[in-house]
Amino acid sequence: MEGEEGDQSLSHIKGVVIISLPPPDNPSLGKTITAFTFSNPSPSSPLPLSYQPSLQQQTHQSQYPLSPYLHSSFTRVFFTTLLKFVSFFGILIFTLFLHGSLSSTTLQQLRGSNSDNVDDDGLTTFMFPLFPKFGIHGQKDVKLQLGKLQKENFVTQSNAKVTSRVVDLSSAFPIGGNVYPDGLYFTYLLLGNPPKRYFLDVDTGSDLTWIQCDAPCKSCAKGAHVLYKPTRSNIVPSVDSLCMEVQKNQKNGGYHESLQQCDYEIQYADHSSSLGVLIRDELHLMTRNGSKTNLDFVFGCGYDQEGLLLNTLAKTDGIMGLSRAKVSLPYQLASKELIKNVVGHCLSNDEVGGGYMFLGDDFVPYWGMSWASMANALTTDLYQTEILGINYGNRLLSFEGSMKSGNVVFDSGSSYTYFPKEAYLNLVASLKEVSWLGLIQDDSDTTLPLCWRANLPIKSVKDVKHFFKTLTLQFGSKWWILSTVFHIPPEGYLIISKKGNVCLAILDGSNVHDGSSIILGDISLRGQLVVYDNVEQKIGWKREDCDIPRRSRNTYNFLTHGIL
Repeated sequence: MEGEEGDQSLSHIKGVVIISLPPPDNPSLGKTITAFTFSNPSPSSPLPLSYQPSLQQQTHQSQYPLSPYLHSSFTRVFFTTLLKFVSFFGILIFTLFLHGSLSSTTLQQLRGSNSDNVDDDGLTTFMFPLFPKFGIHGQKDVKLQLGKLQKENFVTQSNAKVTSRVVDLSSAFPIGGNVYPDGLYFTYLLLGNPPKRYFLDVDTGSDLTWIQCDAPCKSCAKGAHVLYKPTRSNIVPSVDSLCMEVQKNQKNGGYHESLQQCDYEIQYADHSSSLGVLIRDELHLMTRNGSKTNLDFVFGCGYDQEGLLLNTLAKTDGIMGLSRAKVSLPYQLASKELIKNVVGHCLSNDEVGGGYMFLGDDFVPYWGMSWASMANALTTDLYQTEILGINYGNRLLSFEGSMKSGNVVFDSGSSYTYFPKEAYLNLVASLKEVSWLGLIQDDSDTTLPLCWRANLPIKSVKDVKHFFKTLTLQFGSKWWILSTVFHIPPEGYLIISKKGNVCLAILDGSNVHDGSSIILGDISLRGQLVVYDNVEQKIGWKREDCDIPRRSRNTYNFLTHGIL
């Protein structure tokens, strides 16, 4: 019996081992291994009040004094460890919750919409790449594309077929290009079925989008791609409302009853021209998350191009019209309720070029923009606003005659900036002071009308910008403290020529447009995110690096499309 009782008592003996690590600030103390045993009495035997488990302690590298209160120490260690574990677990849960909340908010801001938060109107934004157009190096008679004024309103067809409604994310694409020596910026569109890529100059001063077309082509440049080949079913009839919009300001009306086609003719400010017919074909667009949509799009099929335009078409296929006109690309997309009628572009200010362009309002910043009201849409389709003053440094540059205000046209189709004659002459007179600072005018450099050379080699505008001052355009209020301003730093109006001189990229605009407007071209729009909001009738700008649109960072990578 005693043996059996001994066996029963042994069966209730338990062993516990506790390993304590040394403190981080004193690892030399080593780790401690604490081992002890205790026995559980049978349910029928009450635990003696004087019960204390037998204990054996072994340490490595250091000895801790034995405690007469080991049971209470173990309890404190156990509950302290448990408390730390619970505290750590609670902090971890709170951190994950906070991270999830912030990540969700950030993701919604970056995406703009998701399956649970899509605008009721299902609108989106499309992003396009812009690339350099290789024009004529050193061409003094620079190209300026300005669409013809369209003063009448009309209603576009509302029954155009949309094969896929876009309710997802927007596309994001890179821009390439520079002002000098390559020229303007261009992007691409995918047209036709199957879709083919065509490079187009991005022009906020033009109404109609058109590409060189094998119709057959009477006068076409080489272009970047094989000429677009239309079919008879693609031809827009002369009774189409878009045809009426295009032809209303043409001299000959362009109506061919026998052919039942819609002809167009566009004259540009540099006396170039494009002649062709209107075509309706599928336009394919890529959204930011990789999904695709396609829709019917009306554009020009140009078979007769004349003037300097032929030179600029050496590496492109046509022009993308982005003005306020009803036939423009943004209006056609907005009329089909695919986007809000908003256009934006950001041209990089560095020598390499780059940037991006978008259609729609998803990439318009929430804050930091400066805004100016557009001119009345009934009087012009150009992106034009009123200016109250322009300064070179602290010196006021006068407008024509006694005019107290003038107009500014934002035109991405112009490489350079143009001033009215009086303001231009005032600027040139103000720039004579640079000769006192060490820059000598070089009349042998015909890159632009006014160039200077320095005693030391000039590698970039940064080397000489300290000789020049910032131009400031004042909008909105005659009180400077209340006005909206557009700053043009020296790199916004100077270029370095092939001869290594610095040249003024602001030209006399006496014979451009109406002769009294300031034309802001690409040279002055670089380094700015410029937004044309046709819904709110305002133009906005903000300094940006023009690398990747802010609200699309860490989302769909727009570099994966293969820009060339």
